[in-house]
Amino acid sequence: MTTDQDLPMDHQSATALFAAKGIDVTTNKDQGVIKVIKRAGVDGDRPMIGDKVMVHYTGKLVTGKKFDCSRERKEPFCFHVGKGQVLRAWDIAVLSMQRGEVCTLLCKPEYAYGAAGNPDKIPPSSSVVFELELIKFEGEVLTGDGGIVRRIKVKGEGYTNPNDGSIVNVHLEGRCGDRLFDCRDVSFIVGQAEDKSIPLGVDRAMDKMQKGECCLLYLKPKYGFGSEGKPEYKIGPDKDIVYEITLKDFQRAKDSWEMDLKEKLDLSAEVKSKGNQYFKAGRYYQAVIQYQRIISWLEIEYGTGDVQQKKIQDYILTSHLNLALCFLRLKEFTQAVDNCNKVIELDENNEKALYRRGEARLRRNEFSLALADFQQVLQVNSANRAARAQISICQSKIKEHHEKDKKTYANMFQKFAERDAKTGKTKRRRDDSARTSFNGEVSIKQRRRSQECPS
Repeated sequence: MTTDQDLPMDHQSATALFAAKGIDVTTNKDQGVIKVIKRAGVDGDRPMIGDKVMVHYTGKLVTGKKFDCSRERKEPFCFHVGKGQVLRAWDIAVLSMQRGEVCTLLCKPEYAYGAAGNPDKIPPSSSVVFELELIKFEGEVLTGDGGIVRRIKVKGEGYTNPNDGSIVNVHLEGRCGDRLFDCRDVSFIVGQAEDKSIPLGVDRAMDKMQKGECCLLYLKPKYGFGSEGKPEYKIGPDKDIVYEITLKDFQRAKDSWEMDLKEKLDLSAEVKSKGNQYFKAGRYYQAVIQYQRIISWLEIEYGTGDVQQKKIQDYILTSHLNLALCFLRLKEFTQAVDNCNKVIELDENNEKALYRRGEARLRRNEFSLALADFQQVLQVNSANRAARAQISICQSKIKEHHEKDKKTYANMFQKFAERDAKTGKTKRRRDDSARTSFNGEVSIKQRRRSQECPS
């Protein structure tokens, strides 16, 4: 570890010492961040922009005065490197480090706390010294289930990203293991990458990218080619794949606030048709994207007349119903219930919404709730034979569930009785033993007293 004696007392001598022992890791080579490696890393891999990194650090002034230390808090510090979440010096230095590496950094003010410094800790325009240990790093997780992980090789430019409906021009390279199976320049519409044999994970990552960015996308099967695989690429079922994507250019689609109601309604017809096409092909995730776009455009719109308002409501109801059906197919039953609830809020006797909610609840083992939904379907349409069949299933499941409960409780009570009986026997044995012991002690005491009495 760096000690106070290791540190010089002024910036000029500090720069000379670090320059003699270390390397300038700044792009401009202005000696803004000079790094001295104290312990080499354990492998050759390095973090990429956007990676989540975990570090330990100690910060000192060049005089040797410590102003911060993660080790004293006994908790490493985590951040996404290259995203401007930390000091500029850290973003630069960490990208040059290897896992397990320990280094010391001399940082000029413009790469650290600037002309203002940090009140009560860092004087204005001060150079500072950090000791950093890179504990571990991992790619940026783009989905809640960890199915898409991104690592940025080249940072993009600007602050805008493609949105659903954008036309993007990309160069892509797809690999399964060490084998390159796809390499091409291609244009596609975000949300419709499936049409160009591009997996869902690439499509869903596009709205995180910037023009000129080059990144690696690590895709789990759900976001790759799924359980079907991709015979044309000779990829079997349930394979992890990796894509390297360079976003060369893109043209954003209009955002909702940029369109008038007529545009939204016209576009909704096209997008609904596309969603239905994906649904019929069994591409349920792709269908979900289309139906969700319609809802995002129309859910807060109000028509200028009854006809237009009915058209809006019909699109919203149909989209939620279709989403519920997609989520049933995907076995995401909570989402299915949520979309049915949206429909029932607008139309409490919607037969399809009640039936699909009943299906989702049945699959979640909520038998009583499912039964109530199917019974309500019959109130709306007494001729619905499917609902009658589902009611029989629910009643059978409820009965089966009750029988299981009876057996469970019967076994539980039997075990309690056996335990109580066993406890009672043990207690009686202890009591008998204690009584015997007590009687023995009394007999001994009586004999002692008789011996002690004068004859």
